[in-house]
Amino acid sequence: MSFLPTADWPTLRLRAELLRKTRAFFHERGFLEVETPILSADTVVDRHLDPLTTTLEGIGPPRTLYLQTSPEFAMKRLMAAGGEAIFQIAHAFRQGERGARHNPEFTLVEWYRKGDDYAAGMRLLSDFCEALLGRGPAACVTYRQAFLEHIGVDPLTATTADIANVARSRAPEAAAAFDSSAHPADRDAWLDLLLTGLVEPHLGIGQPTILCDYPPSQAALARVRNNDPPVAERFELYVDGFELANGYHELLDAQTLLRRNEESNQLRAADGKPTLPAESRLLAAMRHGLPPCTGCALGFDRVVMLAAGKSDIAEVLPFPIERA
Repeated sequence: MSFLPTADWPTLRLRAELLRKTRAFFHERGFLEVETPILSADTVVDRHLDPLTTTLEGIGPPRTLYLQTSPEFAMKRLMAAGGEAIFQIAHAFRQGERGARHNPEFTLVEWYRKGDDYAAGMRLLSDFCEALLGRGPAACVTYRQAFLEHIGVDPLTATTADIANVARSRAPEAAAAFDSSAHPADRDAWLDLLLTGLVEPHLGIGQPTILCDYPPSQAALARVRNNDPPVAERFELYVDGFELANGYHELLDAQTLLRRNEESNQLRAADGKPTLPAESRLLAAMRHGLPPCTGCALGFDRVVMLAAGKSDIAEVLPFPIERA
């Protein structure tokens, strides 16, 4: 019966308890809970994130607005306006994402704290994971270490051809599908294929894992540290092979973000996707001055899945997209 929820009542009670624990965790640490618009003229510019759009009419000329893929832009604007430590439990939306771990509408917990460096950001994420799931502190493993251990290839120094050949050897079916549909020089796409197929299943087994120090080409809105070779100060949390959270030691330079936005739009155009606004109120806020901070977003529905022992996101949502 399509009017009934797909999550049972014990799971919905557990979900409510995890929400209570989330608020308690941040309140105890002096964070302010905030609410920002779900509908905005701005949106994250990412090659792989496709926002849902709507047309606003009746208030001036018709214009396109975006349902937010995360509350990131507006929360950073608050940080630039004097925010110290803020968090939000927000509904977010992504076009075309539906599967055992994805629903087009989902819940994110996102937070920022002024003055936190890279290490402090990862410690806070580890503490939050422990508060919700009780799995102990997270171990930190670099992207490079994980690839060398589980695949035997250096993702920072190997050639794209070598990375592609490893994928063809270790994951032939996935690589064959990729070869037929993607540009063979797309280094990050090959790395993602290896990460999702051969590395992620090993992460967070027995102990939560924070994967850190990503390739600079995958920096998104993170700073790049000038190591040899350079790495992006980006980190992701894994538990039982589930990716749960994505965080950055935040990029502060508006011109660098604008350049990254333009590069992402070029890739979107090459993929046949519409481009997204490269200029935004976030860029204006960064030009005004975004304080040094670290931020992170955690997929709350996946945390509930792990806590409840569920294998499909529909089992932890009252009404997934098919019953919305």
